Amino acid sequence: MILKTFGWSFAITVIGLAVAVLYGGWEAFGIVAILCVLEISLSFDNAVVNAGILQKMNAFWQKIFLTVGVLIAVFGMRLVFPVVIVAISAKIGPIEAVDLALNDADRYQELVTDAHPSIAAFGGMFLLMIFLDFIFEERDIQWLRWIERPLAKLGKVDMLSVCIALVVLLITSMTFATHAHQHGGAHVDKAQTVLISGIAGLITYLVVGGLSGYFENKLEEEEEREHEAEEEAKRSGKKVTVVQLAGKAAFFMFLYLEVLDASFSFDGVIGAFAITNDIVLMALGLGVGAMYVRSLTVYLVRQGTLDDYVYLEHGAHYAIGALAVLLMVTIQYEIPEVITGSIGVLLIAWSFWSSVRRNKALAAAEGGSGSSDDKTEVPSGV
Repeated sequence: MILKTFGWSFAITVIGLAVAVLYGGWEAFGIVAILCVLEISLSFDNAVVNAGILQKMNAFWQKIFLTVGVLIAVFGMRLVFPVVIVAISAKIGPIEAVDLALNDADRYQELVTDAHPSIAAFGGMFLLMIFLDFIFEERDIQWLRWIERPLAKLGKVDMLSVCIALVVLLITSMTFATHAHQHGGAHVDKAQTVLISGIAGLITYLVVGGLSGYFENKLEEEEEREHEAEEEAKRSGKKVTVVQLAGKAAFFMFLYLEVLDASFSFDGVIGAFAITNDIVLMALGLGVGAMYVRSLTVYLVRQGTLDDYVYLEHGAHYAIGALAVLLMVTIQYEIPEVITGSIGVLLIAWSFWSSVRRNKALAAAEGGSGSSDDKTEVPSGV
């Protein structure tokens, strides 16, 4: 079962890591491995959401999602998107960006370094919004309750996450302005760049979230119509166009999944810029990681268990929040790639360990009481 589901992912992992060693030695191997883990950890909750929707689709649309969807997710968002980001921020053509990355590493590194404030501000704001919207949401299962309970209460204030994100952006850009005055005004344009790029990141998040909500509403409408059509068919004894309605619902499911994939691709790609500026290593790591996310989606659908490790989603979002902060800090200060890569991995590992402890506590409580009615209130121990 495991080999059948993850076989292609295992094969591509071996190929990707071998290419990394040939391209940049063992340091490149380490970076690609970290990026792969980062992509899987940040997209784990995406795989869970995907599985929940995918299991409602018929075999045809599942196959479309796992073929056409893979092309869009892996080759479109993980391979092409990083090149586009660099091309836009450095104001060069995509082909020129790829050519420089492969043939003139020094010049490419210079361009990326110059463009880093805009990339970091855009990505930092996008990731920060993902984290804030998660942490301010009321949820039944909480991991770090001493943080999440009070913040969930604060989250009842409308648009609080947007306000906080804008305050963070203003403070960051004002820090640059102050720094500029201390050095003869050399960084005035950079402060403006940070502000504009950060606002662009915020707008991008709101647009992607809006589209996701739109498709989700459409999906619910189609499912309701399909249900009504089925009831009408039972009453009249006629063969109504239930298949066509199911097809529409499945189509909207597919569109919704692709929008979700795009939004989660943003955090993976932007987070990758906090670890490396090398497009080749980024493409290798994120591409391999994306394959595992797809395989994990299929595995969850076939197993039918989506919530065995309930704190992993929390860990992934805390990793996103940490990367957001680190990206904003790297606008002015250099942070070693090992630190930026390791923090996310440690948070995921911690949330996984907490999930295992919770499962053991649940099993012990169930064995002791002979009942499983109190599952939601088992303490996380943190």
